[in-house]
Amino acid sequence: MSGPARADPWGRPVLVAPDSFKGTFTAPQVAAAIGRGLERAGVWPPPDLCPLADGGEGTMGVLLAALGGETGGATVTDPLGRPVPAGFALIEDGGTAIVEVAAASGWAHVAEHERGPATAWEASTRGTGELIAAAVDAGAAVVLVCAGGSATTDGGAGAIAAIEERGGLRGAALVVLCDVRIPFERAADVFGPQKGADAATVARLAARNAAFGRTLPRSPFGVRGGGAAGGLAGGLHGAYGATLEPGAAFVLDALDADARMRAARAVVVGEGRLDRTSLEGKIAGELAIRARQAGVPAHAVVGQAAVDPFEVRILDLQVIAEATTLPEIEAAGERIAQHL
Repeated sequence: MSGPARADPWGRPVLVAPDSFKGTFTAPQVAAAIGRGLERAGVWPPPDLCPLADGGEGTMGVLLAALGGETGGATVTDPLGRPVPAGFALIEDGGTAIVEVAAASGWAHVAEHERGPATAWEASTRGTGELIAAAVDAGAAVVLVCAGGSATTDGGAGAIAAIEERGGLRGAALVVLCDVRIPFERAADVFGPQKGADAATVARLAARNAAFGRTLPRSPFGVRGGGAAGGLAGGLHGAYGATLEPGAAFVLDALDADARMRAARAVVVGEGRLDRTSLEGKIAGELAIRARQAGVPAHAVVGQAAVDPFEVRILDLQVIAEATTLPEIEAAGERIAQHL
């Protein structure tokens, strides 16, 4: 041990609950590294490891690990129309499926040299619709759609077309876990540039989504979270009455994070970049605020900290440790131990 034992007299663990460092480390990898650092510093009892996701990429794995279940898969269409294998999870005895948009329609399927205005215009969510249909074929009565990490801004048009070609939802219900709060009509403006669209293409995407939205049975406009996954969330709401849920809150509730936090002596959150958006529904900020409200000290391990003093006060983080490698993340856990 690198320091004196730091046992809690009431036997309360430290809750280690990070999101992934997107593109670098998964949430379980980050949680394990922080936990090793705390234990190396003599923190006792062992930490309660609770890897998190905000409803986007990685959510399926987090929920499957916590709740148990099995996996299924299908060959679907990637954002540019090429065949690609993609998986989904079945939980609750197969009654509920978990589908990640990123698995079928995500950036991982689009090479760097393929990105640009033309791809931003052409990229389709068809593969996500095919994956939803495969989950319904497997018997799911509810499909949780994790709407994050998409390479698309088609308002869900491709997904809806694919679902209809496969016979519709056949009584299944959709719940979309949204990692953003913006409405359907802002999807192109906010996400188009991130997906390679120039100003002219953003305007075309916005016009196309608006025209498509007006054809749907329900209005997708103005619905909080409808812009998630390039408008897919709003499109599924408009076509099928999908329920849109804040992904962070849904995952925290599913993992019983509030009760685990109240039983903890402190909380350690984490994400790749801590910034203003962390206060706008991202899971690290959501849990930090809940900890503040419950009177539980909170700390953070992040790849990069880009918050101002006012935002730090809102989050009420005691220590913000920057780390970009697993050894640095372990060392950050040791550093936080000094403040328990």
